[in-house]
Amino acid sequence: MKKIITILGVSILLVACQKPAEPPPPPRPALVVVVGKSSANDAMVLVGEVKSRYESNQGFRINGKIIERKVEVGSFVKKGQVLARLDAVDADLSTQAASADVQAAEASHALAKAEVERQRTLFNKKFISASALDMREAELKTSAARLAQVKAQAAVSGNQSRYTALIADRDGVVTQINAEPGQVVEAGAMIAQIVDTKQIEVLVAVPESRMSKLKVGNKVNIRLWADREKTYAGMVREISPVANSATRAFDVRVAVTDVDEAVKLGMTAGVSFTETAADEIIVPSTALTQINGKNSVWVIENQSDISGVANPREVTTGPYTEAGVVIKSGLQANEMVAISGVHTLIKGQRVKPQIVDTKSESAP
Repeated sequence: MKKIITILGVSILLVACQKPAEPPPPPRPALVVVVGKSSANDAMVLVGEVKSRYESNQGFRINGKIIERKVEVGSFVKKGQVLARLDAVDADLSTQAASADVQAAEASHALAKAEVERQRTLFNKKFISASALDMREAELKTSAARLAQVKAQAAVSGNQSRYTALIADRDGVVTQINAEPGQVVEAGAMIAQIVDTKQIEVLVAVPESRMSKLKVGNKVNIRLWADREKTYAGMVREISPVANSATRAFDVRVAVTDVDEAVKLGMTAGVSFTETAADEIIVPSTALTQINGKNSVWVIENQSDISGVANPREVTTGPYTEAGVVIKSGLQANEMVAISGVHTLIKGQRVKPQIVDTKSESAP
């Protein structure tokens, strides 16, 4: 009887010493995204500046003192219109001096020609030697060359007298003026800038990761920040072959094909590039990790309304873009991928997905 009581007492003590089973840990919160395909509707939108295709810096071709300016900033001008004038006194004197040199050279040439005729007559009568005739003929050639030289110099002087008037070389609007009457300017210094208002474009900087899909002639949509309701049609006109050394982006000029008066120079505009590539799966770069030396992502599988199971999956990656990493294979649309703390996840770990919307409105 005592043995039975002792056994029962030991059993009770053993049961009392056993710890209660611990409940499973709650699912760990995890930031995730639902994988989708990026298509032509997910267009690249870049911000640029409205500029003119042609911006001409107008300057005098000779030195001089400005005596008159006929335009102001904002003035619309026509090709051939006078913008400013220089003091023409010195240019006129140079022209007169060149004209006098021409007259002197013509007289000298006429005298040399007459002398050659006389010497030929004497030579035919055997009164002079052949060397004497050759000397006079050489003098005639020299006078002819001298006459051609002073005529060319006179033409240059005549042109310079016409260069005292600064003439607009195109239709447009004056955007800058860097001279006032009374100012002495050097040849080539910018006096006024004329901008063609009929050929307007937007200058944008395109990242190098997006250049492979960009071609001259691609159609784009343009919106002004000043008026986001209206959309303008555009076309890629020019792509710089060299990246900017500071930004490492490529300058791209987009021509606005249906420009109107609302489009002002210097405005900010958003350019939407419609991509023509096939649909791609893109995940944020933070979702990508290395497992056993292979690119992998953590896929949340068997998810319920409150939890799911994290499992690694090997993927094949493509180029990196602003939106993330292109996944060539290994993922399907509508799958859920972890994007935060991927280095701390364990295979089969229960997580509580918190879906993040990675798309944001970037268009102006």
